[in-house]
Amino acid sequence: MGQSISTKNVSDWDPCLTPIADDMQGAPINVHKLMAHNPALLKAWWSFRNHSVNGGSLGSRSGELVILRVAVHLSAWYEWGSHVDRALRCGLSLIEIEAVLDRSIGPEWATPDAALLCAVDDLIQTHQISQPTLAKLETHFDTAQIMDVIAIHGMYVILGCMIKTWGLPLDDAVQERISGLSSEAAFETAARSFHKFKHPD
Repeated sequence: MGQSISTKNVSDWDPCLTPIADDMQGAPINVHKLMAHNPALLKAWWSFRNHSVNGGSLGSRSGELVILRVAVHLSAWYEWGSHVDRALRCGLSLIEIEAVLDRSIGPEWATPDAALLCAVDDLIQTHQISQPTLAKLETHFDTAQIMDVIAIHGMYVILGCMIKTWGLPLDDAVQERISGLSSEAAFETAARSFHKFKHPD
């Protein structure tokens, strides 16, 4: 875990961030309090955040699959815990969420979902979607949606790097909502297994 820094209380935010504070109903989450240390960045970020957090043209359920897969690749507990919470509200079951932690992408996944998970794996490992994976994606998603896979993955890689650099704690309200469903210790154990997985030759 990274070196923690204090998050900025909304009362201390730069006035240019007032629309963002209002958008979050005066109660921004910890990652936005962290980013408030750089007001210009957070202000520039916000439209991209609103597009990505709702899944863009993919829709919220598919977007959450992309985000969760990024979170396990980065071993980023804050990102994982936050999006377990969101994914459950977007129609993913807890069984599906836990299956994201399986590097092998088992047969229980519908083909479009499996293609999304494969795309994230490709992007993290080689920084592009392979031609076989792209062919699978193009069966189910149009070009705009595939661009959103790449963009959403990129946004959450950036957030994951910030989260891990400064050891950001999960928001208390999120921790309470997912209590009994997911824990940091269980996630870290699963993430270690994920990274040790070797595809059969």
